[in-house]
Amino acid sequence: MTRGFYIGRFQPYHNGHHSVVETISEEVDELVLGIGSAGDSHTRHDPFTAGERIMMITKSLVDSDLVTYAVPIEDLDRNSVWVSHVQSMSPEFDVAYSNNPLVIQLFTEAGVEVRQSPMFNRDVLEGTEVRDRMVEGGDWQKLVPEPVTEVIEESGGIERIQRVSQTDSNGV
Repeated sequence: MTRGFYIGRFQPYHNGHHSVVETISEEVDELVLGIGSAGDSHTRHDPFTAGERIMMITKSLVDSDLVTYAVPIEDLDRNSVWVSHVQSMSPEFDVAYSNNPLVIQLFTEAGVEVRQSPMFNRDVLEGTEVRDRMVEGGDWQKLVPEPVTEVIEESGGIERIQRVSQTDSNGV
């Protein structure tokens, strides 16, 4: 049995993430999804809580044949020990998936096999684009799995990201 590990902030979990998970599912029996920056929420960059992101992922993958585990991973501002921190928070895994150069370097230095996954429609399927559309009242729903839309609506996510994106400055 092979268990993979895929980390992301998932702010929010979108169709690009979903496509990566589907691709990874062809190579592993189980997948741990590390919810990066788990302690961050209620900002334009990180509007959703770890719990909301776990719900997004869990509901989006409920019909998948792949066994998945969503695990919150809080930030640790010491790169040299980051992999051991991740491993301490996660079920044991055999291979890590990432396209982030720093993450690849850290896992490689720690002796963990790293595989890169293809990116899907990256110019649009990107967290910043989804969040910008939410703030601007644009069409963001088509960029995320339907269960993610439900979680965001249930949690008041649109109102939240729009409010925290405002400023109290008078423009000076």
